[in-house]
Amino acid sequence: MDVLDTALEVIDLRSFSNLWYWIALATLWSSVSHWVLGVPHDMIQRARREGGQAQADVEDLVRININRLLHIVDSGALLMVALTAFWLTALLVLAFWYDIEFAQAVVLLFAPMLLVVWASVRASRRIVAEAATGEALFRRLTIHRRVVQVIGMLAITVTALYGMWQNINVSILN
Repeated sequence: MDVLDTALEVIDLRSFSNLWYWIALATLWSSVSHWVLGVPHDMIQRARREGGQAQADVEDLVRININRLLHIVDSGALLMVALTAFWLTALLVLAFWYDIEFAQAVVLLFAPMLLVVWASVRASRRIVAEAATGEALFRRLTIHRRVVQVIGMLAITVTALYGMWQNINVSILN
């Protein structure tokens, strides 16, 4: 039992007071906003500046990632929506009905990612419909990146406010 107590002290399931939670939150949103539809933003910038082979590489990466994403969505959308709804509902019940802080932290990490997935599918369908290449593709990727960044800023703000409120309300004696 001593090992279990030690492990739980190290892990510290009080998420909002844990530094690792905030590092994970920052890393998650940094990564999501840097990788636009599976393409690093610096590659997009270089392709916009230089053109040529860099542009061809970005167009190929975007085509591969968009085709992969749309194939997954088109072939398994019903199952994905059902599983996502189940797990999100379970997490929401644990988080806010049973007041489990760890579940609240997980909800605040992953619920906004549903908006990112929706925005990615929407941007992918627009790129395919427009058959965007070159500057039109770069503009579409930049718009998508800004949408993801706005979602991230709102998610971080809500998480920080809720985390501060949670930390203030939790007694130091518990």
